[in-house]
Amino acid sequence: MSWLLPRILAALLCGLLGASLGAWLGQLLDAPLLGAIVGAGGLGALLGFFDTLRAYRLVAWLRGSQRQAAPRTTGMWGELGYRIERALRQRELGAQQERDRLSQFLSAVEASPNGVLLLDASDQIEWANRTAAEHFGLDPVRDRQQRVTNLVRAPAFVAYLQGGHFDEPVVFPRPQGRGTLSVLAQRYGEGMTLVLSQDITERERADTMRRDFVANVSHEIRTPLTVLAGFIETMSSLPLTEVERKRVLDLMGQQARRMQTLVADLLTLAQLEGSPRPPSDRWVPVARLLAQVEGDARGLSQERHRIETQCDGGTMLVAGAEGELLSAWSNLVSNAIRYTPPGGTIRIGWRLLPDGSGEFSVRDTGIGIAREHLPRLTERFYRVDGSRSRETGGTGLGLSIVKHVVQRHGGELHADSEPGKGSLFRLVFPAMRVRTPEAVAGELQSAARAASDAAETR
Repeated sequence: MSWLLPRILAALLCGLLGASLGAWLGQLLDAPLLGAIVGAGGLGALLGFFDTLRAYRLVAWLRGSQRQAAPRTTGMWGELGYRIERALRQRELGAQQERDRLSQFLSAVEASPNGVLLLDASDQIEWANRTAAEHFGLDPVRDRQQRVTNLVRAPAFVAYLQGGHFDEPVVFPRPQGRGTLSVLAQRYGEGMTLVLSQDITERERADTMRRDFVANVSHEIRTPLTVLAGFIETMSSLPLTEVERKRVLDLMGQQARRMQTLVADLLTLAQLEGSPRPPSDRWVPVARLLAQVEGDARGLSQERHRIETQCDGGTMLVAGAEGELLSAWSNLVSNAIRYTPPGGTIRIGWRLLPDGSGEFSVRDTGIGIAREHLPRLTERFYRVDGSRSRETGGTGLGLSIVKHVVQRHGGELHADSEPGKGSLFRLVFPAMRVRTPEAVAGELQSAARAASDAAETR
């Protein structure tokens, strides 16, 4: 209010000055009072004119975009313009901060792995993040203000949304059958609906695999137990000749060994899944692994097959857990022997690839595998021919063990096969896990020198 007193004083001064000037001029016309009134009014009108001019400039600024600064004048209109401008700038700043916060919130929602869909009171789409658009097959821009039930026609979803009972989520297939969605809705605001979606395809698959695994384990163990129980009852209730007794005991031994192998494979899988990754600085000679694998293969084959071993770069080393590597390589070789008829050929090989990675391979001339079965070979208890697998002593867990081992070593399992033409299985290990003995020795010396230099520095 610093302008109030000067304004009052200016008005009084103008009035006095105008009256004095008017009275002086009035004396010349013998009308001093009238001259004083006209003089005071005239000078006051002149002051009002300039005041109105400043007010007009402020009003013109207010009618515009207010992008420029308010008119910088003194007095009441100057302070009024300044305060209006400051209030506008503060409001703009607050609005910008709100927009920034909203933008950050929407960015966070946009980055969410779950779908977020906002519907108005008529179930029309107000906003959707990219995940929700992908889940429901929507376009987040084009489909705005469209009724969601006209675009997502899954009967379970439509009934759920129209029913209005949102205590539990609803599960239904994704559009075009690309997986499974779990959707939970919640009312908010004035009739608005928040729809949250989650892709549970992998979880459903894991649950299915878990149920299948339990069922398969139960079946695999129940079968030999049933056979053993039957043989035990036979031996205890029927008189058997020595030949019959020996045959029954042999069959009982086979079933017992089958259960032992199954339990051992299950324990191996559990150990692989629960233990830390193999070390990358523990080097195992490839030639030693190949020699052990070849020896086991010849013992299992009992000279029924031709077994060939080829090693390009036999002095190579591979980093990892020797027991796991031997288990994976032996599993591939034993599978080749089991599914190759007598007289067939098993080729075991190791080679260094151009990118520095190493490849262990097993090729056979066995019965082969149809192409549609190849993607599922590493599933637990998956068998192309269940009866043949049991006849050969397989548990259905061998390739699962191989996959876990090679993945724990950072490698990949590749399978190629054709019925009647045999199979080829390859384990490719990354270059960082394949070295020559000279390279390993050099790395050890470099590490020792670095440790020595660090100790001297301290």
